[in-house]
Amino acid sequence: MPQPLDRYVQKRDFRVTPEPRGKVQKPGRTLSFVVQKHAARRLHYDFRLELDGTLKSWAVPKGPSLDPADKRMAVETEDHPLEYGGFEGVIPAGQYGAGTVIVWDRGEWRPIGDPRAGYRNGKLKFELRGQKLNGVWNLVRMRNRGERQESWLLIKERDDAARPSSDYDVVAEQPNSVLSGLATPSPKTAAVWNSNRGSGEPAADARPATAKPRAAARAASARGARAGATGAGRNRTEPKSGRAQPAPELPRGAVASELPESLAPQLATLVDRVPSDGDWSYEIKFDGYRVLARIDGRQPRLFTRNGHDWTDKLAGLARELSQLGLRSGWVDGEIVVPGENGAPDFQALQNAFDENRPAEIQYYLFDLPFCNGHDLRRVPLAERRALLRQIVAAVDSERIRFSDDFDVAPQTLLQTACAMRMEGVIGKRRDSTYQPGRRSPAWVKLKCTHRQEFVIGGYTDPQGSRTGLGSLLLGVHDAQGRLRYAGNVGTGFDRALLKSLTDRLEKLRTDSPPFDGLPRNVRGNWVEPKLLAEVSFAEWTKDGRVRHAVFHGLRSDKPPAAITREQPAPAAAVEPSASGKATAAAARSRKSKAAGIVVGGVAISNADRVIDPSTRATKLDVARFYEAVAPLMLRHLRDRPVALKRAPQGIEQAMFFQKHANTLKIPNIRQEDLDPGHDPVMIIDSADALIGAAQSGAIEFHTWNATARAIEQPDRMTFDLDPGEGVSWEQIREAAALTRAMLEELGLKSFLKTSGGKGLHVIVPLAPRADWDAVKDFSHAIVRHLAKTLPARFVAKSGPSNRKGRIFVDYLRNGRGATTCEAYSVRARPGLGVSVPVSWDELDSLQSGAHWTLANALQRLTNLAEDPWRDYWRCKQTLKTAMKRLGHG
Repeated sequence: MPQPLDRYVQKRDFRVTPEPRGKVQKPGRTLSFVVQKHAARRLHYDFRLELDGTLKSWAVPKGPSLDPADKRMAVETEDHPLEYGGFEGVIPAGQYGAGTVIVWDRGEWRPIGDPRAGYRNGKLKFELRGQKLNGVWNLVRMRNRGERQESWLLIKERDDAARPSSDYDVVAEQPNSVLSGLATPSPKTAAVWNSNRGSGEPAADARPATAKPRAAARAASARGARAGATGAGRNRTEPKSGRAQPAPELPRGAVASELPESLAPQLATLVDRVPSDGDWSYEIKFDGYRVLARIDGRQPRLFTRNGHDWTDKLAGLARELSQLGLRSGWVDGEIVVPGENGAPDFQALQNAFDENRPAEIQYYLFDLPFCNGHDLRRVPLAERRALLRQIVAAVDSERIRFSDDFDVAPQTLLQTACAMRMEGVIGKRRDSTYQPGRRSPAWVKLKCTHRQEFVIGGYTDPQGSRTGLGSLLLGVHDAQGRLRYAGNVGTGFDRALLKSLTDRLEKLRTDSPPFDGLPRNVRGNWVEPKLLAEVSFAEWTKDGRVRHAVFHGLRSDKPPAAITREQPAPAAAVEPSASGKATAAAARSRKSKAAGIVVGGVAISNADRVIDPSTRATKLDVARFYEAVAPLMLRHLRDRPVALKRAPQGIEQAMFFQKHANTLKIPNIRQEDLDPGHDPVMIIDSADALIGAAQSGAIEFHTWNATARAIEQPDRMTFDLDPGEGVSWEQIREAAALTRAMLEELGLKSFLKTSGGKGLHVIVPLAPRADWDAVKDFSHAIVRHLAKTLPARFVAKSGPSNRKGRIFVDYLRNGRGATTCEAYSVRARPGLGVSVPVSWDELDSLQSGAHWTLANALQRLTNLAEDPWRDYWRCKQTLKTAMKRLGHG
């Protein structure tokens, strides 16, 4: 007599597939349900309800919908064992249902009426209590038209859990696993079975156990050949008979320190030629992803350059890192996959992730900022690397490798790297310290070809026999933060890549181009500028287009807003002395006044002057920060009169505001005559002017609420939440939310940023229509209304005595000539807070108005997936309706 799981067992070879064999089980007190996201030949969702000891199963191609108007097709499949409800893993090629499986949702279900009769009669009504799906649902069998499998409809009933699909698509909004939080199965957390493993034992991230020995041998041979090709296999020694290795001796200069939870990587400066002065070492520039690993006695954790935790993606590497013999530490390196010629291949690395083949990934280590309870960042690079080489040599691993430097002329090494189709070389000063989160002149990169990231702004239709798309339309941000068209790329794709790219871009379709000043002859399908393409090309044309471009892959380790055209710095700017007269020994001296240090083309004098004694931050630190944030900050500074708060001797000495250039020598500073009989105002609209202002001692940048193009019509309204004595941070956050709520009642959209000081700023973008008096009077009316409605929280008059225990919402910033600290400006206060734009969703997570500082703000920017103020730039609202609603006008 047929058994419930016979069809399930007949379809699978449990010597190969990691799916559980399972068995029919006795019913429990509650009934479980599970929805599994199954990327097989076609992506679909497997909807399963426990009944009579098995899981009744349906394949739902489009996935469940919370909209009762959506009737989702559900094709009934074979019953599955209850153990399948916890299965996440990869079903190997050639097996039934080959592809990846994650647990998209699970919970319990409660039948409404007799479930067996409902199932028999084709009308099953039930309630779901899951992590994503809730409320009442129906499965209704359709009339059988001779299909081999019964077709049903999955329909949501109208109740509190229902939502229109135009408002919320649960499949798109919540794509990841409820077990691991990942979009693909996690080797670390997946409950994966196999007939030759115990039930519940996790599968390693290696190839399936059924891989042919001959293929495995070929792969091992290839790995050995690649090691020789890159010169990376020479550092390894035989394992020491399983005995524990003695702790390595730390170099002089190591400082006892706790291990930080996070660490931003040091970055390299692109230069136009090999530096001729200084003591440099050179390594291969790997074509992969920058990854840092934190080791603390538990399983090592691996992070991308923007702080994303990739431990689950790289579980095998994490296990091998635990063999390094470090009690604790941070290691810095690059993950790669060798291509056919042995050189690292970025597209091969992408494929290893996309096709769930992480065992092919190798990890080249090149720096050791922390080791065994000590901070090594101030130890010279040569000594850090010698210690790291010793640590890596003590283990035998095909995947954890040391990135060798080469004792050959750098020009020869660069020519060899280019001949092997590598990306280039990295040069590092042997005496240099490790500078987290900074693009240091002590590390330089020389590239074989032009190659960088571009923002994808659209794509063209395919021509001829090609499918998917024709070419990608590329962009970079200019000095003012505007996305400019930079040409297209139509080569470097295979058929599978074209399909996957097209699918991703289709989800980002938009009606208007994201490019500023797009040429009229450029046409295409426009997308939101969220994806980054890595592209190599022959050269830039005079009109800013790339020629002979080749696509290498998508990148996810940088925010789109930070992508600009890479310009190589002159090599002289990174040499120990720009004049070339100082010796290497003098360059090593920490007492150097750094007269030769150049940041963004601007020479920084007295670079080692301490600006903030509480953090020991220097003038050079401030200049480099403004260089890094220039692509974002200039969009806010664009065309606005600016006042500088200068602290030439540091923030504990005399500070003053300067609204006019007068004798200041700032490169490319723009001056505009706005008022007859008065000095012209300053406008900063280029990176060198921004850095030049920092060179002149400027710490803070304050701007008007109008641009020089329409100076009498403000294009924004500012509310500065200024807390009095005794006001808690929680009250400040609450005040910001209340201010936003009132503005929304008036029909005005507002945006939030930290002040960098004590409070928060609420900004209302405006179409420049009303004059200064109208905007200031209206903002005053709002503040009076807040104070009248909530007198215990708000006050309408400034002054310390009025603000005690309450918050003054400063509307005075909206007068002509008044200024507010601009986005991304450092504040001249102890700790050097930074004013940072945030989304309203982040309000509850903010810990102070100086939540970000000079020390950690760049990490925030690196982590950004998109601009939190992306809607600000296209928000053009007027005060007319809001005035009527407030009874003001």
